[in-house]
Amino acid sequence: MSKLSADTRDKLKTVSTATICTALFKRGFRNQMIQGVQPLDPYKPTMVGEAFTLRYIPAREDLNPITVFQDRAHPQRKAVEDCPPGAVFVVDSRKDARAASAGSILVTRLMMRGVAGIVTDGGFRDAAEIAKLEMPSFHVRPSAPTNLTLHQALDINVPIGCGDAPVWPGDIIVGDADGVVVIPAHLASEIADEAVDMTAFEDFVTEKVQEGQSILGLYPATEEATKVAFAAWRKAKNR
Repeated sequence: MSKLSADTRDKLKTVSTATICTALFKRGFRNQMIQGVQPLDPYKPTMVGEAFTLRYIPAREDLNPITVFQDRAHPQRKAVEDCPPGAVFVVDSRKDARAASAGSILVTRLMMRGVAGIVTDGGFRDAAEIAKLEMPSFHVRPSAPTNLTLHQALDINVPIGCGDAPVWPGDIIVGDADGVVVIPAHLASEIADEAVDMTAFEDFVTEKVQEGQSILGLYPATEEATKVAFAAWRKAKNR
């Protein structure tokens, strides 16, 4: 059963990865943004879900012939069928996009099973087709070769590194137009609450800047008048 509450999930869908990174930085976390990955379609809704992982290693040819895909227990195929609905499928492809982490058929299967999204620090084949799917997807660049070369799927739902970020199974993955961030599972609720508050303040600041106000004393709120004005704004906006 998912440990991510519906309330926390909904809150995280309303905040940016940039804001989440600031909240994480305040707690000493500096390496939670997955480096190098971008959304195939930046206009899709924010992706939120618990991490379900797949780890690739460099392929050894005698252990990774095309016939391995006939095995129903093949790690890549099994992971696609085991990834829980609402989770985010996170792939450690060793930051190597020369061979594909998956193609449109496997990603479509994840979508049809109710998975919340997929991210790899490698690449996808059939990237244009994947971009058209309703499910959010993130990669480094398209990969024309199949994953029969260079990569060999090995472990399912183990701690991995994805784009230099540590990912433990069950960590909360959030992806938007800027990229993908990993929230340690035990911090998800408090990070969500703080990010919602930060977003409200930044929206208030944006309004004031658009009205012509200086950022000095406003951002950050070093003047008491700013804090009073924000409290009144928040009450009026019901935020």
